[in-house]
Amino acid sequence: MATEKPDFVYVLFIKTTPEELFKALLDPEMTKQFWGRTRNVSDWKVGSTWEHQDYDNSSTVDVRGTVVEFEENKKLVLTWANPQDENNQSEVTFEIIPFMGSVQLKVTHKNLSDEARPMVSMGWSAILSSLKSLLETGEPLASTTRRWKG
Repeated sequence: MATEKPDFVYVLFIKTTPEELFKALLDPEMTKQFWGRTRNVSDWKVGSTWEHQDYDNSSTVDVRGTVVEFEENKKLVLTWANPQDENNQSEVTFEIIPFMGSVQLKVTHKNLSDEARPMVSMGWSAILSSLKSLLETGEPLASTTRRWKG
């Protein structure tokens, strides 16, 4: 009998627009500021490959996957795997919902291994807090402007 793995869900509210938030998730110049000096690279068509690359050295890829769903300014669903273990995939969903002059961002990370869960929980909390700070103040958290691993 297969055991079900619990999802990691993070919900936050950001004083921004759906368009600016969606842009921040995809734009390399923005992601390098809040996502450990990395960029997300793809043509963002459903079925296409995407990569989470080191901003300064594109041959360093931390995460690779496939675009499962792309609804501009509303929803992005990606498979998520370490390039050295692409058979062990999880899935990340970004949902963007306008809410009373701000935006609700819900990130759901499914099918996490027991080993990955603590790292993912800490990582998403830091990255998404820095994203919020960047969009609301123009400044990311200092800890997310450099690579976390070498």
